Amino acid sequence: MVATSETVECDVVIVGAGPTGLFATYYAGFRGLRIALIDSLPELGGQITAMYPEKAILDVAGFPSIKGRALVDGLVAQALTAEPVQLLGRTAVDLAVDEDTGITLTLDDATVVRGKTLIITAGIGKFSPRPLPAAEGWIGRGVEFFVPSFAPYADKDVVIVGGGDSAFDWALHLEPIARSVTLVHRRDAFRAHERTVEQVRASATQFVTKAEVTALRDSDGGTDGELAEVEITVDGVAQARPAQAVVAALGFIADLGPLQQWGLETHRRHIVVDGAMRTSLPRVFAAGDITEYDGKVRLIAVGFGEAATAVNNAAVVIDPTAHVFPGHSSEGS
Repeated sequence: MVATSETVECDVVIVGAGPTGLFATYYAGFRGLRIALIDSLPELGGQITAMYPEKAILDVAGFPSIKGRALVDGLVAQALTAEPVQLLGRTAVDLAVDEDTGITLTLDDATVVRGKTLIITAGIGKFSPRPLPAAEGWIGRGVEFFVPSFAPYADKDVVIVGGGDSAFDWALHLEPIARSVTLVHRRDAFRAHERTVEQVRASATQFVTKAEVTALRDSDGGTDGELAEVEITVDGVAQARPAQAVVAALGFIADLGPLQQWGLETHRRHIVVDGAMRTSLPRVFAAGDITEYDGKVRLIAVGFGEAATAVNNAAVVIDPTAHVFPGHSSEGS
């Protein structure tokens, strides 16, 4: 259901429609609450939909491996059973909190959303990829920051720059279909999960470490034509390698945007919460990667549990006669 009026009334407002926000939406519906779901992206699914739809996700209970697209499809189908008002492609700008009555959010299109509680599940907030200086002018012309589809890389020489999980995940998936895959990293130690590193090392992927990509060229040695090769510099010595595609997997610069002006307690661009997922503001909760507390582990599976915790505690704020624990969903009536 899509809102058609300029004012939306609900029980719980959820900001962020990634996996955690989608599960929070479903669970809020399970508790009989009316929901408004907001996201700055035009589609449900958050970063997975935008960047990793083909990525194999290995840390969701019940699935030894599931593609991002399949996980999002299931979460969306589940969330839509709650019939949320969907406010997509819009950013929450201003927040007003009345401890006795509720919260009011104003969106960047002047829509006003009034709720009794707010749950922030905005992941890392708005994000932009870290640039690859040598790739200036090549973005969209052979250089990409994300790999939403593997097919365009078939039978190409691919250079992946980075040493984190994304770089290794894409190397693992592209190696079977590309002509060659070369992974370039400035150090010989990697941030990626050890198991994935071992899998990529066991593949035909070539590693060039303590190195940087310093230039990109077309077949004539210029920059006007199609990408044909990259220059990789190791210990001051440049070497050329064929490449028709470069993936710059150098991480992201996160920005909480307007959230930073809402008066929430934050720590290193994350929202500080307690064990009930309460933030420093009354009636405002948070769950998922955006949260911070002692012992925090940023996994999708953890976000699901935090979503349920936030919703159950928000339910009591909405109706003080309600119970935090609603009973097991698997129990018969």
